[in-house]
Amino acid sequence: MTILRSLTERCDPSLAGLIVVDVQNDFCSPEGACAKRGVDITSGLEMMPNLYKLIDEAREVSLPIIYIQTIHSEWTDTDPWIYRKPEGADKETCREGSWGADFFEGIEPRADERVVIKHRYSAFIGTDLETILKAKSIESVLLTGVATNVCVESTMRDAFMLDYYVTMVHDCMATGDPVLHEGTLENTRRQFGLVASHREVIDTWEGLERKKAAPGF
Repeated sequence: MTILRSLTERCDPSLAGLIVVDVQNDFCSPEGACAKRGVDITSGLEMMPNLYKLIDEAREVSLPIIYIQTIHSEWTDTDPWIYRKPEGADKETCREGSWGADFFEGIEPRADERVVIKHRYSAFIGTDLETILKAKSIESVLLTGVATNVCVESTMRDAFMLDYYVTMVHDCMATGDPVLHEGTLENTRRQFGLVASHREVIDTWEGLERKKAAPGF
């Protein structure tokens, strides 16, 4: 494991990977399940241009991109999962084969990018995500997606516990409550890793490209 202290080191395409968590219709679209049950999705829609830009630039520097997709069905629903809230959870969100489970418009994984299907908040639980990271020699993960304080945070925590460097790209993630969004980011700064904007991440890549192009590199 390489010691990676700075943002530039943690964004190095030879060591880093971009994880896009749950950017799906039911979580992000005005016609999705969350919006229909009253969740404010405004911040999610507002951050989309930043996320699109980050994905485009990640492709330019050949950074591995992994998309996380939540899928629920009768095969994965358990009582503790359904009744994580005493009244029971909404069982119509991201159902297998539904439009709501599809990726939101503009999020289109390419053939050389990976989709990991998960059934719980963390993208590491019951998935092959860690195997993929190890196969790609990824030591540092850049986290984006929704919701900041639920699935993104759960994935970030597990990544850290498994000894990956973590960076939360704060303007490429969102949740319905800005207080919860900021709380997760502050907790990350204090205990888990780095917080950066999409522009700061892109600037590190542009700096590396300029360095490569410099005479004598």
